[in-house]
Amino acid sequence: MKRLTGSIAALATAATVFATVGPVSPANAAPKERSLVKVLTSDGNHFDKNRNDFDIVTEAALAVVKAKPESPVALLADGSVKLTAFIPNDEAFRLLAQDLTGKRLKSEKRIFNTLVKVAGVDTIEQVLLYHVVPGVKINSKAALKANNAVLTTAQGGTFKVKVRGGKKPQIKLLDRDPNNRNPRVILSKVDINKGNKQIAHGIDRVLRPIDL
Repeated sequence: MKRLTGSIAALATAATVFATVGPVSPANAAPKERSLVKVLTSDGNHFDKNRNDFDIVTEAALAVVKAKPESPVALLADGSVKLTAFIPNDEAFRLLAQDLTGKRLKSEKRIFNTLVKVAGVDTIEQVLLYHVVPGVKINSKAALKANNAVLTTAQGGTFKVKVRGGKKPQIKLLDRDPNNRNPRVILSKVDINKGNKQIAHGIDRVLRPIDL
């Protein structure tokens, strides 16, 4: 797979900012161009006790856009913009909060509030953008053939894809923190929003654009 590139500037130019934080309306996206925000908020958009879903990353994205309406993160609500997102599940954020605070937090709401307090909205924005590959839709079939591909993110940084084949394939994403276990794609949570311009794959750790 060729090296995939993108830039925050290009994203900001193309962004359709949603003034009210929430799912994009049918008027803003064609039926076959459903946004990731619409998919991720379709379960009621609330914290729960399911560590394998994506409540925290959804709330983080909404919080960033509420605080910074012009953020490129808003593109996740614009289904007409092609992109691929690697989205950490709630357990991934719990592990990140534990690394940052030394405390094992159970409540998703407490994890979210702790990350906002410790990291701040600007840092959370950059971390979220590091999970987005703009301008390209990478489905799971393509990802399994992308060994050693270097993907350029909306944050401007890069991460490398490492694929192990066989009966139990594995896709690792090598980020900028060499001391932490790299995220792995959750193969039971791939091709989220399949058939639309925006596609996502669940991952079991938060990608880190810097060495923490």
